[in-house]
Amino acid sequence: MFKHVIDDNIELRLVDMDHSEEMFKSIDSSRKHLRKYLPWVDITKSSDDTKAFIESSKKQYAVNNGFNAGIWYKGEFAGVIGYHDINHSKKEVSIGYWLDEKYIGKGIMTKACREFIDYAFNTLELNRVEIRCAEDNLKSRAIPERLGFTKEGVIRDGELLNHGYVDCVVYGILRREWNR
Repeated sequence: MFKHVIDDNIELRLVDMDHSEEMFKSIDSSRKHLRKYLPWVDITKSSDDTKAFIESSKKQYAVNNGFNAGIWYKGEFAGVIGYHDINHSKKEVSIGYWLDEKYIGKGIMTKACREFIDYAFNTLELNRVEIRCAEDNLKSRAIPERLGFTKEGVIRDGELLNHGYVDCVVYGILRREWNR
């Protein structure tokens, strides 16, 4: 199984069926927190739903269209980070992520994003990485801002969430900016 150690406390593991129970428990325990910004939370009702996500992630990986990794903090499942579909012709990708509420504020996601960005530019040889965040999700927005992304604009009604449409802030960074 793919495993990438970031530091003494954080590692990334390619999502696997063995993680479905831990992933579901994490989602379930942070449901109120996560549902505010993630439309799939309410339809994730059992570990079978996380298994379906893992199966689709494995298919995505098999066709070289990106992957999702579980984030482990001090040996415990903490969240997920992944590439949305890679646009190979334009050499760009978008990163999505979520973190169990009890792990927020420890720098975990910033470190995980940094690794995914490095991999996108230095291994996949992409040119652009994008992160989109709900405009009022200040904790999520802080990550691309901390990593030197440029705020490129706002997409009005950019995502339909459980409580209605929200505007999305689009952040981007180019390979030449990341590797300077």
